[in-house]
Amino acid sequence: MTDTTQRLGEILRDGDRVGTRYERELAHPPEKVWRALTESEHLRHWFPADILGERRAGAAVRFRFWPETVERADAELAEAGVDTEDPELPGRILTWEPPRLFEFLWDDEHLLFEIVPEGAGSRLLCTVWFGTPGPHGSSGTAAGYHVCLDALVGSLDTGSGGVPEPESILALEGRYAEIIG
Repeated sequence: MTDTTQRLGEILRDGDRVGTRYERELAHPPEKVWRALTESEHLRHWFPADILGERRAGAAVRFRFWPETVERADAELAEAGVDTEDPELPGRILTWEPPRLFEFLWDDEHLLFEIVPEGAGSRLLCTVWFGTPGPHGSSGTAAGYHVCLDALVGSLDTGSGGVPEPESILALEGRYAEIIG
């Protein structure tokens, strides 16, 4: 469940580009975190889409939204230009260095996951450069990734991620709107 009182991601700016950098301390070794970030059976618990295609640097991949994601967010997906009858977006894996770096393009968003060993656990750094703003703007995108990472932590800790209540997501969007401007 998302805790809207926790620290927000850091807002990044590079010219007109906006992004966020999130940090999560995890009680799990890098290899387990890597599997959660890259394997379909684990992605389902925290990420809105499966990654279809070969996992290697330079590979073209497709991101296919899970049926439950389409059911829950069909109006937003349609407004963002996603065909909800064939809910896929193109992508490309840029960096594939298990279990340390995973970088990819998802449509016009750029994501980088860095896993740093810390004792028996890990520190996860996730940098997201936003693409074309979706129906909820940059603050909605920032809140969406925040929620995804909270679900990732939940999935690693308990085996399931879960989706927060809409009110929690709206509160988080509001907090990001304040700092993005």
